[in-house]
Amino acid sequence: MRAYQPKLVALFVMALALLAGAGSLTADARCGGVEAACVVAGGTYHVVVPQGPAKPGGYPVMIFLHGWSSAGAAILQHPDLASTLERRGYVLIAPDGAIRHHGRRDWNLRDGQQRAERDEVAFLEAVIEDVGRRVSIDRGRMLLAGFSRGGSMVWDIACRSPGMFAAYAPVGGGFWLPLPTGCAGPVRLFHTHAWEDPTFPLEGRTVGDRGLVQGDLFAGLAIWRRANACRTEPPQERRMAGDTLWRAWTACAAGSDLRLAIVSGGHAVPVGWAARALDWLERVVPIPSHAAVLR
Repeated sequence: MRAYQPKLVALFVMALALLAGAGSLTADARCGGVEAACVVAGGTYHVVVPQGPAKPGGYPVMIFLHGWSSAGAAILQHPDLASTLERRGYVLIAPDGAIRHHGRRDWNLRDGQQRAERDEVAFLEAVIEDVGRRVSIDRGRMLLAGFSRGGSMVWDIACRSPGMFAAYAPVGGGFWLPLPTGCAGPVRLFHTHAWEDPTFPLEGRTVGDRGLVQGDLFAGLAIWRRANACRTEPPQERRMAGDTLWRAWTACAAGSDLRLAIVSGGHAVPVGWAARALDWLERVVPIPSHAAVLR
């Protein structure tokens, strides 16, 4: 992702100010910004806390998983993502993938390769616990999002541990082969993908020479429809708005939500995605009146 130095500096200064003076942070919380990762069992993470005190119940949270060979610090430098969450009163947590092939960071997701590596669910639980000791967060309003391989990790966690987060918002990444035979339960999931994406095309593709194969996006959505007990295969809502095709399956299990946005462009987090994701989250997980976030 492209660095954005003015915002980087602003976020770092804001983080230092919060660490020094915010009463909701512990005295030893001198980590988490772009230049200083926090360390937990299994790895590291970065975090930005919005200005202003947390509302009763704590700050809502987005955890965003970076793509292959990237890092959590790059997420904090993304101008649209970081600024939107700060403005709307969300804590942004950006964990680091583990160092894997050729010294690059990646996620230990389900892709047909048998590995005894980091347990990503346990790692994210450790991250959440650590952030919760530093700042007041609302565990009932946590959104897990991610891009590319990070987006695929979101699909895997939603499938294995659907109740771990209130909702899931992957971008440009889905299941890899072999596809799971089923998922553990219904979820709220909003997936975004680009028509022209050559890196993770809608139909999937073979990657490299190690037997890695991306799954077909629509085959993955069929698995989610079964998990959500949707009564029909066609979506109940379908529309074009500008350059975005929207599809939504709403005749499903109570409390579930399955939506797809196919956008123009290539393999990237679309401009404006963060606002869309938060708007959706706040519809499907209503904000208590006593915990309204800043606008």
